Amino acid sequence: MRKYHTVLFDLDGTLTDSQEGITKCVQHALSYFGIQEQDEEKLKLFIGPPLDDMFMELYGFSPEKAREAREKYRERFSTVGLFENRPYEGIRELLVTLKEQGVILGVATSKPEIFSRKILEKFNLNSYFTVISGADLEGIHGSKADVIRGALKLLNRRPEETEGILMVGDRKYDVEGARECGLPCVGVGFGFAPPGELCEAGAAYYAETVADLKELLVALTRDVD
Repeated sequence: MRKYHTVLFDLDGTLTDSQEGITKCVQHALSYFGIQEQDEEKLKLFIGPPLDDMFMELYGFSPEKAREAREKYRERFSTVGLFENRPYEGIRELLVTLKEQGVILGVATSKPEIFSRKILEKFNLNSYFTVISGADLEGIHGSKADVIRGALKLLNRRPEETEGILMVGDRKYDVEGARECGLPCVGVGFGFAPPGELCEAGAAYYAETVADLKELLVALTRDVD
């Protein structure tokens, strides 16, 4: 019997390195409001959480202004930014290994589902996943807990039926959202979390590199007597 039979992955910072596309699109949105942001570390904070939340938290935007900024962001992202992206080296091999081991794989991302599917299809990763759960374009159901619940629903799991399911992500939002849904989370160190964030958030497991993640997940999903 295996400890975990299903693994849900975050997208940005976990499956793919999306820094270039996201940060350039945030700059595009901010420039509309006369803000010329060059601080790359500040821009990287947009990778993972819902966009509206970060425009409000980092720039003091009202909810209405944040929604407008999100639309400006998407002007560039929908045609250019979503493909300024690449899978992390070793991710495809990790997914192949887990599938061969009989593990059910899914994606749970706060990125709009329509863009997530296009990215996964672009890099020929979509076929590895049984379910793909993302936010809607209005951001109404865009929290990490919301998209995890969406993935569980697609897997025909009731909210309380989470035994054997594991989340993998690179930010505290993944850890906190997983906990809210009753799932343990693997925090990955190759994404975009500031130092110490994942441990402070209470990640159940930690993998510094993709190779470390592969070794950990193979062990956690292997059949044992």
